[in-house]
Amino acid sequence: MSSEPQPTTVPSGIPAIELAGHGPDADVAEVLIITGMSGAGRSRAAAVLEDLDWFVVDNLPPKMIVPLVDLMTRSSSTLERIAAVVDVRGREFFTDLVDVLRHLRDSGVFYRILFLDASDEVLVRRYEQVRRPHPLQGEGRILDGIAAERKLLASIEERADVAIDTSELNVHDLAREVRAAVADGTPDTLRINVVSFGFKYGIPLDADHVVDVRFLANPYWITELRHLTGRDAAVRDYVLARPGATEFVDRYLSALEPVLAGYLGEEKRYVTIAVGCTGGKHRSVAISELLAQRLRAQGQRVTVTARDLGRE
Repeated sequence: MSSEPQPTTVPSGIPAIELAGHGPDADVAEVLIITGMSGAGRSRAAAVLEDLDWFVVDNLPPKMIVPLVDLMTRSSSTLERIAAVVDVRGREFFTDLVDVLRHLRDSGVFYRILFLDASDEVLVRRYEQVRRPHPLQGEGRILDGIAAERKLLASIEERADVAIDTSELNVHDLAREVRAAVADGTPDTLRINVVSFGFKYGIPLDADHVVDVRFLANPYWITELRHLTGRDAAVRDYVLARPGATEFVDRYLSALEPVLAGYLGEEKRYVTIAVGCTGGKHRSVAISELLAQRLRAQGQRVTVTARDLGRE
């Protein structure tokens, strides 16, 4: 952070926030200000942060950052990490941004600034490709808008904690750079949704993988199990005791390992594995629960959904 003089009053129009002072190593809320040149990749950076469970607010007037942080730090709030995208679409507020940052620092709020940039040539090419005017070009050329924006952002760029030049980066490269900039030491993980379903009701439309477990004996034909589901111990034990059941799960998980690693490399962060049986009540539910359990043991983030449970 810069060492400019400390203000003694809260900037006009900015509400005071109640938050004890702290540093980046404390177990506290974290604020990231995303700014930089239009066309340099702010929207992509925001999407990456959303995938990392940040609460992202786009096109936020700087004065609104303080009440947003105040909301985040209330005891009843579940927000822990906020990313605010501030850009020239709110340029009438830019003169307030430096005062807001000073106020956050004086209040003990740990924040960082992520500044995205690209060469003039690349920015011009990107705007020409999307056939949209630069926000500041007015009646002039795209280059005029870029020059005006650079002048406007000069003082903010000097205060940036992390600057990323996206001129030579594709969307995957940029995502890696953003994740590295906010890395907290935890490994990359996917969001995996394991959903059980009944084939007679149709395959889930969002399925990336479809697993058919109708090769297992159907508990439906066991009178004492028919009214139960795969979440009940009696059905689960019956299904997993069938020949090939656990062997299938083990081999399927082994086959998934390079697939999941490849998804991470290609920036695919959400995966749906659909596990189906006839009615979506017994076999698919039991196998889904086991798959989710094993995937969690591997460090994956997993949710389990029983789509057709309860249907007749």
